[in-house]
Amino acid sequence: MEASQAEPQLPATTPDFERLVLFDGVCAVCDRTVQWILDHDPDNLFHFSPLQGETARAVFERHPEVPDDLDTIFFVRRSPDGTETLSWFSTALLDIAGELPAPWRYLTAFRVVPRVVRDPFYKGFAAVRYKVFGKYESCRIPDPEVEDRFLG
Repeated sequence: MEASQAEPQLPATTPDFERLVLFDGVCAVCDRTVQWILDHDPDNLFHFSPLQGETARAVFERHPEVPDDLDTIFFVRRSPDGTETLSWFSTALLDIAGELPAPWRYLTAFRVVPRVVRDPFYKGFAAVRYKVFGKYESCRIPDPEVEDRFLG
C-alpha cells in the first residue's frame, strides 16, 4: 500500500500544515536530508517532525493502515478539506521532490520505475544508514530561523 486517506475532520489539536516530512530524528542522514530540503525550499512549504514526536504519533493514529515497523521517511500532504495522503519509501522522496522547484521536481520522472524496483534500493540504504552515516543520541534542536517549521 502506498498512500491512504484519513477522515476529513481532524482533531482540534492537529498542527496546521499542508506538507509535512516525518523523519528519523536520530538518523544523521535523515537530518542531512531535512537540511537539504530546507535549503531547497524557497517558499517554506514544508514542515518537519521527528518520527519520535507527538505529531508523527498523531499522524500514525489517523493512519492505522501504516505498518508499525516501517523504517522510512514519510511525506504527508493535507488538502484544504483536511484529507491527508501519506507516502513512504521511495515514493515519499519523489513526492517531496515534486514539491520543490526545478530542477529537483524533475526527479519525479523516476516514477516510471516501478515501486517494486525502487523500494528495495531505498530499503537497502535504510538498513545500513546508521553504520555508514552515524546516529545521534537524541533529536537535534532546529536552528532558530527555521524553528517554527518543526512540529513536536
